[in-house]
Amino acid sequence: MSANREVPVPRRFGPRAWLVVAGAFAAAVVAMGLIQRHDNLAELRDVADEDSIPSVQVIAPASGPVTHTLTLPGNIRAWYSAPIYAQVSGYVLKWDKDYGAFVKAGETLATIDAPAVDEQYQSAIADLDVAQTNYNLAALTAKRWQALAGTQAVAQQEVDVKAADAAAQAAKVRAAQHQVARYRVLEGFKRIVAPFDGVVTARNTDVGNYVNAAGGDVSARGAADELFTVADIHEMRVFVSVPQDYATILKPGLTATLSLPQYPDRTFQATFDTSANAFNPQTRTVTTELLVPNPDHLIWPGTYANVHFNVPLDRSIPVVPEQALLFRSDGMQVALVGADDRVHLQDVKLGINFGKTVQVLSGLAPHDRLVLNPSAGILEGERVRVMTGPPGLAVPAEAGTAAKEGA
Repeated sequence: MSANREVPVPRRFGPRAWLVVAGAFAAAVVAMGLIQRHDNLAELRDVADEDSIPSVQVIAPASGPVTHTLTLPGNIRAWYSAPIYAQVSGYVLKWDKDYGAFVKAGETLATIDAPAVDEQYQSAIADLDVAQTNYNLAALTAKRWQALAGTQAVAQQEVDVKAADAAAQAAKVRAAQHQVARYRVLEGFKRIVAPFDGVVTARNTDVGNYVNAAGGDVSARGAADELFTVADIHEMRVFVSVPQDYATILKPGLTATLSLPQYPDRTFQATFDTSANAFNPQTRTVTTELLVPNPDHLIWPGTYANVHFNVPLDRSIPVVPEQALLFRSDGMQVALVGADDRVHLQDVKLGINFGKTVQVLSGLAPHDRLVLNPSAGILEGERVRVMTGPPGLAVPAEAGTAAKEGA
């Protein structure tokens, strides 16, 4: 009987069961996709948040240099420079000195042939002779009439008239003497002479040229031409326009070094003489005069020079690179980074600009951290990521050298 017992056969899944399994599998796949997408979005959000924080390099203000070399253009002029004009009209008979000739005071530069002046001089001498003769006759007549004064032969009125006539003739003699002296001086002006020891820097005439008398008022008449120019170059004057920012250095004892294009391997020492004590309202500069000895006459009038001033500075004033500055409508600012890595826009007042660096007179402390190369769109309170950079600020070569010298 046990051999005839039936063994149960497993039942197969129906269509509904397969649908349930497929649905569960699809739900699991969807769930996994949603979870992965959520994780990806969260990761992207973290990356975006991380990238939205700008990375900046911060530096500290550096100590300023002890001295600073200020280079300005200068114009060199002669100690004295005199244009020479003719005082008599005539023709140039000859010239004795040419360009570059060294002359002594009173030495003849040229000679003018002035026949009109010669004739006027001779006429003045003749007029003096006539006046002297008339005076002699008037004086003798007055003496004779004076001898008859008090007698019935002549009236006192006639005696007085003769005496007055003699006095008038004496005055005419003096006038004639002055005319002779005047034309004698004009005769002397036929020689064009050097007014002082120097060098002839211009000769604007030649033999046979007709020249007009300057008459002492060349600018008004405008008819006379300059014949020569003589310059005293034993010492030269250097004129420099110093900016208003550096006007405080202009005091006795200030020195400067000159470099000239024609002498690239040589320098010349100059000393401060005076300044105009007034600023040009257009350029905000003051005209300053320096003196430089020129015993060997190497420096010529009209030379261009680079004038180098060694300006002492206060080293306690910090300096920062120009690329750390922000030019805003509110004024000059720097971007400081606080302990919480957030930006604070600080107003600053600038001092001397050294080219790559600039003094900061106010607004910075030695321990401040400021952003190097801040972006134009950096905002107050913005969070930044600080990158490790070089400690402090690299001082330019000239400032570093000056600092070592000062130390």
